[in-house]
Amino acid sequence: MKDLLEQGLVPGVDEAVTLDRLAGDWKIFQLAAGHRFSVDDQLVAWMASRVGTEATRLIDLGAGLGSVGLITLWALGSGAARTPAPTLPPTLTMVEAQEQSHRLAIATLAINGLHDRVIALLGDMRGPIQGLTPPYDLVTGSPPYFPLGTGKVSPHPQKAACRMELRGTIADYALAAASLLGDSSWFVACFPARDPRGEAAFPAAGLCVRASCDVIFREGMDPMIRLYAAQRLAGPRVVWPPLTIRAKDGRWTETYMAVRRELGVMSPDETPRPTDGAAG
Repeated sequence: MKDLLEQGLVPGVDEAVTLDRLAGDWKIFQLAAGHRFSVDDQLVAWMASRVGTEATRLIDLGAGLGSVGLITLWALGSGAARTPAPTLPPTLTMVEAQEQSHRLAIATLAINGLHDRVIALLGDMRGPIQGLTPPYDLVTGSPPYFPLGTGKVSPHPQKAACRMELRGTIADYALAAASLLGDSSWFVACFPARDPRGEAAFPAAGLCVRASCDVIFREGMDPMIRLYAAQRLAGPRVVWPPLTIRAKDGRWTETYMAVRRELGVMSPDETPRPTDGAAG
């Protein structure tokens, strides 16, 4: 299988794929014309690795290509988020309902040699899934944002499921996460900052938001998304300083570049390319 993967051929996937850098020396398979992992995924992993510093058992819901869970796993296992680095590397379970994304995730695990640390399960997080062994220390999710009827549904089924709420809402993610958490475990997710459904989903699932962070995509704009970290246990909420991705001139901010380095997405000595000032 690895010989095929090195040629860019993913079993069961009949579309063109690319093999791209994910974190450190880990790479990820993505459809060339399909859904691609995003800044949102990176930032969920960032908050998860910050609040779940002691986590050893991770699970990512609606895992898609595996980007959120794998970046979190890299950050916690590399020592970047822990001092000292863990004696035993953390493990990850990924749950994804879409078969094509699941196959790409399986290929990503194979090319990176991660099958001893990561389990990829095919199934809908809203229903019973064989192979889950709760409680988990850290649950992550990057749900779709848009209800049906509020936007154009992409003709590409993978893109459609990642953007539109075809298989659940933020409320479904919170309910699924709540069933997998221990008392001191964390659930980390993101949602549009101005959509009240984000704030409502956590208490409806019996969870308490213990930390949040607004994300501003360009200096001077309103926050676009909000990162949430919730637990079963009640307690005060810490509001982190807003994170700005780009300055007014379109270039990445120093704060965001530090986040990327922390996650292994950007090497310590790397500087943004000239096109990074205008690209996503």
